[in-house]
Amino acid sequence: MTLDGRAANDPLFDYLCRLGDGALILGHRLGEWCGHAPALEEDIALANTALDLIGQAQLWLDLAGRIEGEGRGADDLAMLRDVDEFKNPLLVEQPNGDFGCTLMRQFLFDGFHFHLLDHLRGASDRRVADIAAKAIKEVEYHLARSSDLVVRLGDGTKTSRARMQGALDILWPFTGELFEADIVDEAMLRAGIGPDLRKLEVAYRLHLDRIVEAATLTLPEVGSWQRGGKSGLRHSEALGYLLAQMQWLQRAYPQAKW
Repeated sequence: MTLDGRAANDPLFDYLCRLGDGALILGHRLGEWCGHAPALEEDIALANTALDLIGQAQLWLDLAGRIEGEGRGADDLAMLRDVDEFKNPLLVEQPNGDFGCTLMRQFLFDGFHFHLLDHLRGASDRRVADIAAKAIKEVEYHLARSSDLVVRLGDGTKTSRARMQGALDILWPFTGELFEADIVDEAMLRAGIGPDLRKLEVAYRLHLDRIVEAATLTLPEVGSWQRGGKSGLRHSEALGYLLAQMQWLQRAYPQAKW
């Protein structure tokens, strides 16, 4: 069976929601810094990155709605789903913390995001490939910027290094989920759309290990990886609060128009 029929569309729909939800939730998190960043340049940079990610989320969720075929668009999927319907990885929903924590979260996701999009722009589904080809231009910059700042702060003052190491210790256990394949990932691999996540992890680690070493940081030992977000089986409490803030206007005034 191909991915053309309704029953076979479910893995593709879920996969597109994962792509869209990851970008949407991280974009919202970065938007929370608007007006509060430690420097004007960083305030603008974080806001621009947030806009890039939310724009990408709109493309992925719009395609997901068309694949689903039930009349839902990007706005419906973003604003009218409950927390257990979201498919974003746990990493992106983690609270901002201080600037170092926000930056480390961005760096850890950017590396994965870049290599994922690099694969997806060669996907057998032309619609997926076209979105990935557009998005990777933005994400390549995101990765370059976050990598540079991680090195500068990690190999900076005693205080900045301590903060970056503390952020890495907290967030590293959330990265394992990014490379754990489930039935959706396996279906996308068979369809010629998604990557082999084991190979993707190799490329990810090549860049990450180089940056972590240059930043004089140390990857922590992980007793157990945090997982469950991209399947929707488990999210942190933080996502519920985020969605309450993001969705409240649409929930309070359904179908409101400006």
